[in-house]
Amino acid sequence: MDIVVITSLSGIVAILFTVYLVWNITGKEKGTSGMIKIHDAIKEGAKAFLRRQYKTISIFIIAITAVLGIVFGLLTAISFATGAVLSALASYLGMAIAIHSNIRTAQSARKGLNEALTTAYYGGAAIGMLLTGLGLLSVGLLYHASEGQPSRIVAIVFGASLTALFGRIGGGVYAKAADIGADLVGKLEISIPEDDPCNPAVIADQVGDNVGDVAGTGSDVYQSYVSALVSAMIIGLLSPKGYTGLFYPVAVLAIGLVSSILATFIIRLRANSARSAINRVMYFSAALASVSSGIAAWIIFNNFTVFYAVLAGILTVILWASITEHFTSVSRPPVRMIAKSAQTGSATNILAGFSIGLESTVFPTLTLCGAIFAAFYLSGLYGVAMVTIGFLSVTATLISMSSYGPIVDNANGILKMSGINFKSANVTEELDAVGNTNKAICKGYAVGTSVLAQIAMFLVYVNQIHITSLNIINPQVMIGLLIGSMISFVFSSLIIRAVGKAAFLMIREVRRQFDEIPRLREKKAKPDYAYCVDISTKKALKGLLAPSLISIIVPLAVGFLLGGEAYAGFILGNLASVLLLALVFTNSGTAWDNAKKLIESEFVQRGGPTHAAAVIGDTVGDSFKDAVGPSLDILINIIGGIGLLFASWFVAYVIFI
Repeated sequence: MDIVVITSLSGIVAILFTVYLVWNITGKEKGTSGMIKIHDAIKEGAKAFLRRQYKTISIFIIAITAVLGIVFGLLTAISFATGAVLSALASYLGMAIAIHSNIRTAQSARKGLNEALTTAYYGGAAIGMLLTGLGLLSVGLLYHASEGQPSRIVAIVFGASLTALFGRIGGGVYAKAADIGADLVGKLEISIPEDDPCNPAVIADQVGDNVGDVAGTGSDVYQSYVSALVSAMIIGLLSPKGYTGLFYPVAVLAIGLVSSILATFIIRLRANSARSAINRVMYFSAALASVSSGIAAWIIFNNFTVFYAVLAGILTVILWASITEHFTSVSRPPVRMIAKSAQTGSATNILAGFSIGLESTVFPTLTLCGAIFAAFYLSGLYGVAMVTIGFLSVTATLISMSSYGPIVDNANGILKMSGINFKSANVTEELDAVGNTNKAICKGYAVGTSVLAQIAMFLVYVNQIHITSLNIINPQVMIGLLIGSMISFVFSSLIIRAVGKAAFLMIREVRRQFDEIPRLREKKAKPDYAYCVDISTKKALKGLLAPSLISIIVPLAVGFLLGGEAYAGFILGNLASVLLLALVFTNSGTAWDNAKKLIESEFVQRGGPTHAAAVIGDTVGDSFKDAVGPSLDILINIIGGIGLLFASWFVAYVIFI
């Protein structure tokens, strides 16, 4: 079967299945008029933010498309624009699906745990199928336009990554400014619950779940998906396997997509455990993808050698999920230790959470190293690329798990803000705790996909500049390596600062409303939600500019000033720092969040000093896990995409030799 046929067919099947899932969800009841009113406010706020965000960044996208068209030609410009537009489309449509799902999940929770779980998971699955379908379809059609030369469409990587970066940073700053403002003033100063409707920041907080965790994740994983696929196709074509080496990674991703579709139908409760139900879907999807990929390898290559590399990637996903769950689940020792440390104050709580984040880097890194070593031993550089493809083969399932999280979080908020005090609130609380760990697993997964995609892109890059080894004692290479490591820290600092500035304004505004609006504290007046939404929107759009600019300017400066080999060092330095920093930020942030949930549900009553310490730890972790960590894994692919586009220029036009 031709590559264009298999990508087109699987992409169309995924999109049609998305339509089926959305039809299934929208056929469910919406709930009470109060629930609908809150849902509509969240929907309007989220759509308004994304419209303003994409209106702002479209100027950059159009300008870069024009420059690339002039410099590299029409196909490069089309590839870049395709990646940018589809990354934005995956973001916007994913958010729209989540918003339609959240109120139905809230209403389903009134019927029971199983009904709510199924509704939320179907919403997440629709998002996962959509973005993987768009990824396969877009790469397949561009491959056809390139006349079978995937190296000519590498600009799709840069376009998808740049748009995803704007979305991740903007959505992260928006979400966390609102979350921090709502928590610190509402919980600690006014002593009201998290989703109390009298909190002025509560609608902005609910909007943030969608523009950060759903819209940002959609564009993020789309860019990782196309980055890895294009790189694997190039490496496959350059390998001794030729066309079959190019065809196999496409076949594996198509197989993985079908496996994820089939796995969706087994989501159901056993022993009232949402965690085990979702894990069962992940294991089924991984097992089916493994068996099918093995059969495909035998048909294409008449042996299983390359399949073992794919299997290593799939097993790495399962191991990473288990490791992340250990460090972030409320039922595991690390989170319980953090919760206990809050009994002596904020300082010990923060120290405990940060130490857990640092510790959590060990096993994922070793697991990844083991998979890469085994794959290289079995199939050389092509095997390393196939580890990436194996890792990505269950993307649709992992995104289903990830998007489930913000859907149930919104559902929980809708129920509480509408004043429905049924057992449904307990249902969504339970699902929300599972969703928090899901999000952590999938953020770790996104980091892994970007790191592996960068490794694949690095292999393509060194082939383009015609080097087989890198001399790290070369001063230029060493400088490139150090700058590559350093940029991750500066990038993280800028995002944390942007969240801090936005949160400062949000806290001040929430305090002002409680002080100046008569009877708001007594819950007998309505707060000005719109002004808090406006604060988050303006500061998010302003905060995304500096990190986005340095992610383009610094790589180009290193390449043109120091040359192609220095840029190779720059990629490697960034690769190492991003992997570790992103894991620290995402895992420590989630562990703090779940420690707070554990304290609220088991240890002490809300409002005491232990709870206050946990809330402060959670707000520190908010910017870590939802703004910085997820943005870092996109930075790495922007650097790789720039390298692939300008590789020959970095050799030919270097300023300092």
